[in-house]
Amino acid sequence: MIDSNLRSLNEEEMAHVVKEMKAPRFRAKQLFEWVHGKNVTEFAEMSNLGKNFLADLSKNYDLGHNKIIKRQVSADGTEKYLLELSDGEAVECVLMRYRGDFSKKRNTICVSSQVGCAMGCTFCATGQSGFVRNLSAGEIVGQIYEVNHLLATEGAESIGNVVFMGMGEPFLNWDNVYKAIKLLNDKNGQNIGIRRISLSTCGIAEGIRKLADSGLDITLAVSLHAATDSERSKIMPINERIPLGELMAACSYYQKKAKKRITFEYALMAGKNDSAGNIMELKNLLKELDCHVNIIPVNPVADTKSIFRPEKKAVSDFAKALKKAGINCSVREEKGLDIDGACGQLRGKIAKKGLF
Repeated sequence: MIDSNLRSLNEEEMAHVVKEMKAPRFRAKQLFEWVHGKNVTEFAEMSNLGKNFLADLSKNYDLGHNKIIKRQVSADGTEKYLLELSDGEAVECVLMRYRGDFSKKRNTICVSSQVGCAMGCTFCATGQSGFVRNLSAGEIVGQIYEVNHLLATEGAESIGNVVFMGMGEPFLNWDNVYKAIKLLNDKNGQNIGIRRISLSTCGIAEGIRKLADSGLDITLAVSLHAATDSERSKIMPINERIPLGELMAACSYYQKKAKKRITFEYALMAGKNDSAGNIMELKNLLKELDCHVNIIPVNPVADTKSIFRPEKKAVSDFAKALKKAGINCSVREEKGLDIDGACGQLRGKIAKKGLF
């Protein structure tokens, strides 16, 4: 069954819609370009499709409901958006503007793939809220389209990089995430380069293998955060079901099949995973892989009393020691700390106030 949200449809599916309406085939290409290329939010904006065609189209189809209900702007230019969906649920996305001396000028958006998350990682605000449902492909790309539409009205540069690192585990909604990636990459849509799209997973081994087999040349990031099963299971409950041995085997399979370097994300937590012993554990775990460790000083999250952000010097010392141990690494450029930049924090605050 074809989704009623036009943002979920590729050109072939739109061609089916157009055929059912007994309209010429070229209308599908026009419709696709309006929906996926120009980010229209109203049918009336589709100026070359004709009033009768649009009237008939709007009887059974819509442009989704990704309404921005909250916008926060950081001192560093980062923006966080809370978007209300058609059923009253809400998701977050974050626009990161990179303009520094150590990064290329670009607008990157971090998008959600689920409402909530079932993984329950202890340091994550989304994990504290629990899982509600998967997002459709249209609801995923709709985050980008709504923000792009807003940026266009302000004369700002559009989004050129996409990161699936927001609320939810992308591999547990793989069909919709895969379709969203294809839509974003389409030359008649956003035309976002496939290598400018990244996906972060908490360690779904089956998903990593599926990505390897898919041929999608996107960047894979794996949330690691600890290098032994005993310590990782305390931080990430998924490790009880998919231990490090299984995860590393999937990463090795991905690397051999995709021929790409893997990024491992390491949320640095004071007194938990920042010791010299942790560095040696990392070295032993990753020694067979071509990889890069992205050190992320953990974001402070409300209602989490046992996790603390390390001091800047401690972060710097950890990175230096990791490099000395022969591990390629860097410290992530921090964005949006003053606007609850961590995934799920804004949604959690608004939900507690009963605003959705």
